[in-house]
Parts: sequence; structure tokens; C-alpha cells
Amino acid sequence: MDLSQYYDEAEPVAMLAIGFVLFVIPEPATSTLGVGLMLLGGAWWFYEWQR
Repeated sequence: MDLSQYYDEAEPVAMLAIGFVLFVIPEPATSTLGVGLMLLGGAWWFYEWQR
């Protein structure tokens, strides 16, 4: 199993994880930023997945 082919998917997943952590922190600004990062990371992940 060659893990180098999944390298492009690691960055969007990291963005999703960071966004989730910021969403869980109970501050309005970090929650909004977290939701934005999760949406952007999800879109990026689907883009990489279809490519």
C-alpha cells in the first residue's frame, strides 16, 4: 500500500480537524472560523477525492 497517493488528502483532513477544534471552543469568533474552515476543508477534500 503506497501512502504517497493519499498525501493530497491529508491537508484537507487536517483543515477539517482544526476547524472542528475551533468550533468546539465556546467563543463566537472561533466557532464561526471553525465552521468556515470545516466547509472549506470539506470542499477541498471532495475536490481532491474526485481528481
